[in-house]
Amino acid sequence: MSRTQRLFDLLQILRQHRYAVSGNQLAAELGVSLRTVYRDIATLQSQGADITGEAGVGFKLRPGFMLPPLMFSEEEIEALVLGSRWVARRADDKLKKAAAKALAKISAVLPMDLRYQLESSGLLVGPAKVTEINDSYEALIRHAIRKEYKLQMSYIDVNEKETQRIIWPLALGFFEETRIIVAWCEVRQDFRHFRTDRITDLSLLETHFNKRRQVLLKQWREIHHIPEQ
Repeated sequence: MSRTQRLFDLLQILRQHRYAVSGNQLAAELGVSLRTVYRDIATLQSQGADITGEAGVGFKLRPGFMLPPLMFSEEEIEALVLGSRWVARRADDKLKKAAAKALAKISAVLPMDLRYQLESSGLLVGPAKVTEINDSYEALIRHAIRKEYKLQMSYIDVNEKETQRIIWPLALGFFEETRIIVAWCEVRQDFRHFRTDRITDLSLLETHFNKRRQVLLKQWREIHHIPEQ
């Protein structure tokens, strides 16, 4: 967990309690040392958080304190809403929930007028044409991409023949009717693209790529003349 995230979580915990919370309880909820809690409390106080209390007594966040407002233009608000709604209609369950949580966090720290624009946006996302999604596969693919782990899969190729592959997943492309894995294929010793709806079995190999994903993805972009996003 990053320090920024920890400070945010500390504020959220304090906000949930009406009475003073002991340093030990805060340390337990955050999974950090008591000394770290005291240091984080001091940091928040120096940034304007009205936190009262002291070591051995407990800490309390006075009502009314809010995080500094996040300022977005109207177009930026619409982009955030549209993107989150797109994910909520087309991604796997974990990403759907993550999109909803992210939007809720943003909404919580926006000024009232911008919060209203976010919550009442008139931008809608239509029904998806994508084939049936295997949520567990997509979550596993995203995990492998982040951690640079190899995947082993059974795959139905264009000739309707089932093949066994070990791939290094580099990216997951979200298209209107399908999902495409960009990967290095150990069988072909080259970059290949795989449709997720053609995967019949998938498992994680906790073996890292032989090259960094960033390097491989750059090579793939150069070969296919795809600009950075």
